[in-house]
Amino acid sequence: MKPLFRQKFIIFFLALSLAGCAVQKQDAGTLTVWHWMSDRESAFQELARRYGEETGIRVKFELFAPSEAYAQRVKASAQTNTLPDIYGVLGEKRDFASFIRSGYVEDLTPALHEDNSAWRNSFYSQALAVNEFLPGNEYGVAPGVYGIPLDVATIQMVYNKKLYARAGLDPDAPPKNWEEFVRHCRVLNNRDIPCLVSGFGEIWMIDALAANYAMNWMGEEKVFKTYKGEVPYTDPDWVRVLSLFKQMTDEDLLVQGAVTMVNKTAEQTFANERAAYAFNGSWCVNVYKGMNPALEYRAMLPPPLTDRRPMKIWGGAGSSFVVNHRSPNREAAVKFLRWLTADAQEAYLANETQNLPSTRGSLDKVAPILAEFADDIENATHPNIYPVREKPVVSEAFNKGIQSILIGEKTPEEVAGQVQKLKEKEMRR
Repeated sequence: MKPLFRQKFIIFFLALSLAGCAVQKQDAGTLTVWHWMSDRESAFQELARRYGEETGIRVKFELFAPSEAYAQRVKASAQTNTLPDIYGVLGEKRDFASFIRSGYVEDLTPALHEDNSAWRNSFYSQALAVNEFLPGNEYGVAPGVYGIPLDVATIQMVYNKKLYARAGLDPDAPPKNWEEFVRHCRVLNNRDIPCLVSGFGEIWMIDALAANYAMNWMGEEKVFKTYKGEVPYTDPDWVRVLSLFKQMTDEDLLVQGAVTMVNKTAEQTFANERAAYAFNGSWCVNVYKGMNPALEYRAMLPPPLTDRRPMKIWGGAGSSFVVNHRSPNREAAVKFLRWLTADAQEAYLANETQNLPSTRGSLDKVAPILAEFADDIENATHPNIYPVREKPVVSEAFNKGIQSILIGEKTPEEVAGQVQKLKEKEMRR
């Protein structure tokens, strides 16, 4: 199963504003963990066996798939107060907040800060961010960290080393900036090698790439001011970002059909070596391995427009577990999660499932391609942790406008004007 960047990086928690004081009866000698991750079931069972041998405590992982069925089970169990010791639920952060306020999630902040915050410091800060509620948060949740990430994901670019060499380009020297990227694509096209593929038929992929370049070109502060309505989309900086997509069409940078292509098809295109570059998430390591084990590729940041600001990428926690605050075994559950996210176990999970580990110390124990994706996690951000979010209807219009630019229906200026009119209309509501 792929990380939920495929669903706009949705956070793995669902909360229900439910009352009730009943608690599920638990076996003090057994920890029960519910999950939806069928690709990790065998690895989880092996880790449970190891933990039992080390501690004498039995851990019972219970898989409920597909994820839709799992979500329904968690909802029903919350209503009857029969949630397990450890679990994770599909949902939005505002729902997660309701769940916390209803007393179904343990505040893990004290445990994370023990021993001079050793456990907390073992994680990438971006991995913890989606599980953390800051002071003064809009959800009314007490500040703290309420979930433990098992892995992280980032959306970057990958390039095919064989196709690079075939075109006479250095396979160990990917483009350092946008201008160089365009030059490399010209060389590739002259050798009849298609340049870039991505699932732009799924507009969230467009959203991710456009956000990358907006923050690189104008900075996060100006982007957030736009979301607040203080900067118009007709601003020259926004037109410059939109113009990148016109250049993709003018320079023939995209694989034919990419504008309407779902990401699964885009992954097959890159795996079958019919494109030199792909814009995709770190889950692709596992996908490409299944599609073409002999594929030779590397990860890279999207080539920046300017070196004045860092190239931001979408990224953060992929899947997380929470501890049931009402469980009598919650202390033992926290200890197990601490063990589960230690470097050795994180590296084992990463190598078995090809997901990026959430801890820093495990990088030297994972496959090099995974490390390449993980070493840029410090540049990661995501709408779920933005201080302000754009209205969904405006984001949709912006991303669909980019699709219209890519197929030559509209100019960047036309799209900017139409999006701004919609933004002003929404602001008046």
